[in-house]
Amino acid sequence: MAHIGTDVFVVGGGPAGLAAAIAAARKGFSVVVADGAEPPIDKPCGEGMMPETQAALRDLGVELPKSLGWNFRGIRFVHADRQISAAFPSGQGIGIRRPVLHGLLIEAAERAGVRLLWKTSVAGIEAGGVRLVDGLVSARWIVGADGGASRVRNWADLNSTVLRTQRIANRRHYRVRPWSEYMEIHWAQRTQAYVTAISSEEVCVVIMGDDAENVKFDHALDELPQLRARLAGAELSSRERGAVTAMHRLSRIIRGNVALVGDASGGVDAITGEGLRLAFRQSAALADALEAGDLRQYQFAHRQLQRRPLRMGQLMVELGRRERIRQRVMRAMSGRPELFGRLLAIHTGRATSRDVVAAGVLLGWQVLAA
Repeated sequence: MAHIGTDVFVVGGGPAGLAAAIAAARKGFSVVVADGAEPPIDKPCGEGMMPETQAALRDLGVELPKSLGWNFRGIRFVHADRQISAAFPSGQGIGIRRPVLHGLLIEAAERAGVRLLWKTSVAGIEAGGVRLVDGLVSARWIVGADGGASRVRNWADLNSTVLRTQRIANRRHYRVRPWSEYMEIHWAQRTQAYVTAISSEEVCVVIMGDDAENVKFDHALDELPQLRARLAGAELSSRERGAVTAMHRLSRIIRGNVALVGDASGGVDAITGEGLRLAFRQSAALADALEAGDLRQYQFAHRQLQRRPLRMGQLMVELGRRERIRQRVMRAMSGRPELFGRLLAIHTGRATSRDVVAAGVLLGWQVLAA
């Protein structure tokens, strides 16, 4: 290929990479994205986007047409014979197929003037740019958005980990009419299932757990009789796909002219539903730092953005692993439904520091009482 140069070279063309490219292009930078895959790119995930995730996407200039997904008004926990629900403090969530979202991001990147190199492998990074199979692309800034097993992270010597836990997830789509106006999380002894409606006749179901045996659908649904009854006789509308979901925090996510974004920069457990929101907000923060010419600004913003989702992820995983605590929490919130609403407001970032402290004290008291 003829020699080309760019201000920003993004390695990885998934949602995080495209969001980083769009944010940088909107600041006036020239941007190139390279990915070895061919679009649209799918990923096994819950496919639900909370209101704050949609707001982060709108800030990048990307609007989600309602006709492409299915709205849900909040979150419902289902555990044995108990159910607790809470609506989002503001707005609605939307369930949307991942390839559809990816297609919308591609269109937005093209409108922003981003150059997209699909089916293009990156061989390495150098001080002056990015090494492709057929030549060097000079770049002022290099962004690693190539997922949890990031090669850019390895090349830039940014693998130092502060926290890492991981679980396994399997995803299926079922052709069945949605039965709830909520995204549902079903809790069993060793697994969780979260269910998101993505159209008027289809739902996405993800089973999560600590080992491969427990996340097999037949095994998991035996422990989730309410969900099994809902899905009885429903036709599968996609092949089953598996993935590893990790809570991962790095010591650093910048070095020299290299920055990491999305799962390459660490992540939260998928049960939080926060992965995309984090990637979109990180992308905006990175673009601000590029404009300022100081990646240290991005390092600080990244740490702030990751703090609350990591804490919520740790709480959710612990609830999944500790049956007795989960039962007490469910009993406590069943007796005080408004408490679940407060926790949802905290989870979605719609709470003050005082609200967080008050909810924590109230929950602790209710759990002790239960």
